[in-house]
Amino acid sequence: MSITVNGLDELKKLAGGDLGTSDWIEITQERVDTFADATGDHQWIHVDPERAAAGPFGAPIAHGYLTLSLFIPLFTELLDVQGVTTKVNYGLDKVRFPAPVKVGARVRLTGRLAEVTDVPGGVQIAVEGTIEIEGADKPAAALRSLSRFYA
Repeated sequence: MSITVNGLDELKKLAGGDLGTSDWIEITQERVDTFADATGDHQWIHVDPERAAAGPFGAPIAHGYLTLSLFIPLFTELLDVQGVTTKVNYGLDKVRFPAPVKVGARVRLTGRLAEVTDVPGGVQIAVEGTIEIEGADKPAAALRSLSRFYA
């Protein structure tokens, strides 16, 4: 369930609060292969299921950057900011990939709005996010994402 805010003042009121948890999405071999084609990263551990089955993880795994790229679609399930003219991905402060995501696994995002800071014409938010793997002890990714919203 998404939190919807209208404008920068309402967004500022959420600072320090939990944003909740997204729905689960499955990491399919088709998604991994499409990402490999888009990035040119065709390492066997991602795109060769037979060889990967005999590899260190016992199955093909998603690219770390594929997992990271899912932050935006998962994040849009958590927070919807209305009443602004522009929404910009400003970057990342920190990213870690504690555990691989095997093809067939499901992942979801939990998030917290760590900070809301004024910038010229708008605000910058810092979101602390964890991309969890269903049934796993360690997350797939832990990150701090920065976005800007302009009035």
